[in-house]
Order: sequence, then structure tokens, then C-alpha cells
Amino acid sequence: MKQMSHFSDDELVKLYEQGNNGAFEHLLNRYKDRVFTQIFLLVHNKELAEDIFQDTFIKAIVFMKQGRYTDSGKFYPWLSRIAHNLIVDHYRRNCMEQALSSDTQEIDLFNAITLSEGSIEDVIVNEQVLEDVVKLVNYLPENQQEVVRMRFFEDLSFKEIAQATGVSINTALGRMRYALMNMRRLAQEYHILLES
Repeated sequence: MKQMSHFSDDELVKLYEQGNNGAFEHLLNRYKDRVFTQIFLLVHNKELAEDIFQDTFIKAIVFMKQGRYTDSGKFYPWLSRIAHNLIVDHYRRNCMEQALSSDTQEIDLFNAITLSEGSIEDVIVNEQVLEDVVKLVNYLPENQQEVVRMRFFEDLSFKEIAQATGVSINTALGRMRYALMNMRRLAQEYHILLES
């Protein structure tokens, strides 16, 4: 029998639906970094990203337990959609709260930038940019991937990165510089626009 880490996403989902909690643990470990990165790059707030990240997996658990996972072979895009919907819901809620609380203040609601139609579109555009960036990071050499993830996804300083990877600060900075140069080159090669 093959090890659980070699199972496909669909096999792990089926095992989890049958009561094997270890199967979900494998799914979580397989996708937690990508999902958290996606969320964090859109909300730019670590605490909020952690909350939405937890809500994403809680919702996924509930859906799977109810037998509502039907996207065969597309587990990560399914998770990504759940996270995206939770982010959009968060921004909609914030817009509503701001609209309701502005009754006591002198604010021109019709010209408020946070309530404009573009805010949801901005989230979607930012999500596409994020997906492109994550794809580009995966093409970098391992040591450059590590620095980019630690700096942008884990919000570590270059000093912390140097300590964690056992290199000098200058080496960590150099790897970041080469990573950014490589990502720009890859973006040009594949015609990816990295600005929202």
C-alpha cells in the first residue's frame, strides 16, 4: 500500500470523508503555505490573513464532511475559491460597517474610495497578480525561493532570514536581488504583468 503522502488530493478527500483525519492533515500540509500566501498578499495583514486562513480550512472541512466537495482533481483551486470568497466577504462587511458608522460623521459616501465598485475588482486583480507571483517564485532556484518566501510571506527581516538559513546578511540580500531579477525576467518572458 502506498504512503498517504503519495495519494492524490481526491483520494485524500475520500479517506477524510470516511473518517480518516490523517488524510486531512496531509491535504493541509500540502497546501497551507500556498493558501496562506495567497491570502496574505491580498489582505496585507498577518492577523487577518491567519483568521481567513483558518476560516478557509474550517469551511473546507465542513463542506467535505457534508459531501459537498465535487471539484474532482481540482482541490487547490477549490480551496483558493473558498479563500477568495472569504476575502471578498470580509471587504464587503467592512464597507457595510463603514457605511453604517458614517451616519454620525460628515462623510461623502458617494465619493468614498472604499465603497467604490472598483474595490472588489481590485481584490480580484490583486489575486491574479498574486497567483502569477507564486508561479514565478516556483521557477526560482531553491535558495532564492526560500529567501522570497521568508521575506514576503513570513515577513522576516534579512537578519532573521540570514540566521534561519545560516548565511550572512549580504548573502541573503544577494539572493533576494537575484530572485527579483529572475522574476522580472520570467515575467517578461511569459508576458506577465506584475502590477495591479
